[in-house]
Amino acid sequence: FTFTPGARGRIYNTFDAHRLLHWAELQGCQLALKQALFKAYFTDGQDPSNHDLLVRVAGGVGLNEDEARTLLASDRFAEEVRAREQFYLQQGIHSVPAIVINDRHLLQGGQPVEVFEQALRQIAAAE
Repeated sequence: FTFTPGARGRIYNTFDAHRLLHWAELQGCQLALKQALFKAYFTDGQDPSNHDLLVRVAGGVGLNEDEARTLLASDRFAEEVRAREQFYLQQGIHSVPAIVINDRHLLQGGQPVEVFEQALRQIAAAE
C-alpha cells in the first residue's frame, strides 16, 4: 500500500477491525484482509471503524460479506481480541508498530531507518 500521510484526519477505534481480522485468520485470509485494511486507511484515508467499509473490504478479499456483517453486529471474538491485547501489553508492547527481534529485543513506534540500523548492529555484535 502507499502511505499517504495527509489522507487521515483522525485516529479511529479499530477493535471491530481486529475482531474481523481474528475471524479472517480462521478463514486463512488474515494477511489479505490486513493489507486491504491498511490500504483503506493509510492510502485512502477511510474509517476502519465503519462497519460498511469493513464488510466491503472483507468481501473484496473473498470473505463472506453476510458472515462479516453478522460478526460485526455481535460481540463475537471480543474476548479473544482482548486476551491477545493483554498478552502484548504484558510483553511491554504499548505502541505500533512494534518489532521484536530474536524474540528478545523490542523496537516500538515509527522509527527512522537509522534506529533500526543501530539496533541491528548492536544485536549482531552482542550475539
